[in-house]
Amino acid sequence: MNISIYHKLPRLVQWQRCSPCLTSVVSLRSHKPQYCHHSATFAQGRHLCFSRVAASNVSQDNIVRSPLPNLDIPTNVPFHQFIFDKCDQFKNKLAVEDFLTGKQYTYAQLKEKSIRVASGLHRLGYGKGDILLSISPNTVDVTVLMLACAANGMWYSSANPTFTAGELAMQLNHCGAVILVAASGLTATATEALANTEFPNQVKDLFVFGEAPGFQPFQKLLDDDGSLFPEVKINPLEDVYILPYSSGTTGLPKGVMLTHYNCLADCMQIINSAPVTPEDRCLGLLPLYHIYGMIVVQFTVLLGGATISYLPKFEPEIFLRCLQERKITFAHLVPPIIVFLAKHPLVSKYDLTSLRKVICGAAPLGVEISNEFLQRFSNRVKLNQGYGLTETSPVVNIDFTSTLGSIGHLVSNTEGKIVDIETNRVLGPEEKGEYCVRGPQVMKGYYKNQKATDDMIEPDRWLHTGDIGYYNKDGIFYIEERLKELIKYKGSQVAPAELEAILLGHPNVQDAAVIGVPDQAAGELPKAFIVKKPGSSVTEEEIIKFIE
Repeated sequence: MNISIYHKLPRLVQWQRCSPCLTSVVSLRSHKPQYCHHSATFAQGRHLCFSRVAASNVSQDNIVRSPLPNLDIPTNVPFHQFIFDKCDQFKNKLAVEDFLTGKQYTYAQLKEKSIRVASGLHRLGYGKGDILLSISPNTVDVTVLMLACAANGMWYSSANPTFTAGELAMQLNHCGAVILVAASGLTATATEALANTEFPNQVKDLFVFGEAPGFQPFQKLLDDDGSLFPEVKINPLEDVYILPYSSGTTGLPKGVMLTHYNCLADCMQIINSAPVTPEDRCLGLLPLYHIYGMIVVQFTVLLGGATISYLPKFEPEIFLRCLQERKITFAHLVPPIIVFLAKHPLVSKYDLTSLRKVICGAAPLGVEISNEFLQRFSNRVKLNQGYGLTETSPVVNIDFTSTLGSIGHLVSNTEGKIVDIETNRVLGPEEKGEYCVRGPQVMKGYYKNQKATDDMIEPDRWLHTGDIGYYNKDGIFYIEERLKELIKYKGSQVAPAELEAILLGHPNVQDAAVIGVPDQAAGELPKAFIVKKPGSSVTEEEIIKFIE
């Protein structure tokens, strides 16, 4: 599963580092530092002009590195302990809330609830190495459950709430989960999946967020007295914490083994390039079953000491009402919602002036729609782009130099290269090929699938992303298309995303998608599907002329 994340900051910034959390603190040209939540002394700041620094991060052998200094990422701290330390620091500050129900936990309550659930799971006999699978829309108790699993040394896997019973049965069978936790509205799907004889499972205990026949209420774990909270010996470098599922570059979904260290490393790398502050009020719309929601939205926000308002799904008016009523300052979004915010007339009916930062992910975001979004918000919103995959925990790049259309520089502690898709030869600047990355966020491997692991990760830990792109002389990367989605036109490779970006630049186009269709003479031809803006009478001929 590919993720693209995007960021915009002034080109000239002041970089400072907090010694306890090693978070880079970025200040604007006023040189007033945005301090992190630690009451600590900062190292002496220095000015970095990234347009200059970036030129030196491409080596003679065409290996690209981040212009940011490397972080000292702890190798002996389990992931939950890092979050618990933040809970101790922020205590009575609101951590997470469900916007629709009003249920909320402070940082102190989040730690307390997580300890109680971990104790309850331990009381039932579950511990290190056991796998728990959750299927639920976003809710504060998913965050509690994930931290409890980390503290217990358990593996946490998650399933898409839109799964059919058959799809859920396949994941339960493959991962070997011994506990299933479901939302109250998904217990029928869960029950049908458990009865599937083609894909038998090992589930012993069923829990539900709420109440449902045949399921124990999750409240039972929340009501545990916490007395059996375990002391689990965890090796962060080796012990798996999260087991999300991804199709990778090809094939059926595979379990991605992400260790405690993988997750902590990427959280620190993200915050180092795109800081979150305790003053931020963040939107929790992106699904927590997905690595983007799990890490980028949920855990980097908590590590920054901010507040998250969860929504279970995208519904235009509820989404806009949440932004307005909670005065959201920082929103993690996906390209279709950026298109919605840039083009839909409903947006003008709401006061969104609190919004200051947007990270957009899950697919490339073109320059035209980026500019249209920024113009609608009077250029007061910082639009962040970047890149990552489930297999990299997920973030690899973040654009902190305001280069619209790019995925930006590599995050700290990360190397990148572009290789020829036929020979694997390392290419230079402006040469297109497959993007490969290496860093502490790269997964341990695919669960029970060594061949797929070996196909994706070389012995020296270079991971093949399956994406086609290039970088410029400053080490800024651009992704054009998935290798398997390229349209082969008369032997040439055509990227659907490029054509989609052009189409979205038309003033009467609401949305667009391009696919390849077979053609006897050309091999493949691009075919576009257009959604017109409401009330528009634009014709096919006018769109074709615009493209030409």
